[in-house]
Amino acid sequence: MPVVNSSECDFNWTASNFRLLSVDNAFYTLNELKGKKGTVIVFICNHCPYVIEIVDKLAYEANELKKIEVNLIAIMSNDVESYPDDSYDNMKKFSIEHKFKFHYLYDVNQEVAKKYGAECTPDFFGFNQRLQLHYRGRIHTLDIKDKKKIIKRDLYEAMKLISDTNKGPIKQFNSFGCSIKWKNNE
Repeated sequence: MPVVNSSECDFNWTASNFRLLSVDNAFYTLNELKGKKGTVIVFICNHCPYVIEIVDKLAYEANELKKIEVNLIAIMSNDVESYPDDSYDNMKKFSIEHKFKFHYLYDVNQEVAKKYGAECTPDFFGFNQRLQLHYRGRIHTLDIKDKKKIIKRDLYEAMKLISDTNKGPIKQFNSFGCSIKWKNNE
């Protein structure tokens, strides 16, 4: 599976509102889910090995971010006809299995992924309280010799800075993973 890197941070780009179905069977808008001091939107899916590698850390960081009034929202935008492991029913199972305490939304028409310029799973977008982009990086660094040992919590530290100052770090390291699985007619 080829690895795709996310793009560099386009500082101050403003998040577009959306209305998507969550795994709790209700629809939500960005304005309803955003955090008081910041918002992370991450594009993930159920089958990507890169997402599977970080999913429990993602659930942990979402809980930690909530403590500093930053909400995390996950969005699944893959073509489920070609990748049935990413179906809505499987999204529900995935969120239960990994104890998500955040909304996991289904971008059935892939419109949100296109608006945001999402490229890979996972792909992190960190916004300040005004929904201006200030982080487009990875969740953390790892010790190459010990993959379970986290060296630096990049996402958390960036969002802590954003929650305190409304500005993100200048130095950021792109996330990487599998490409978004676009529908054939795209």
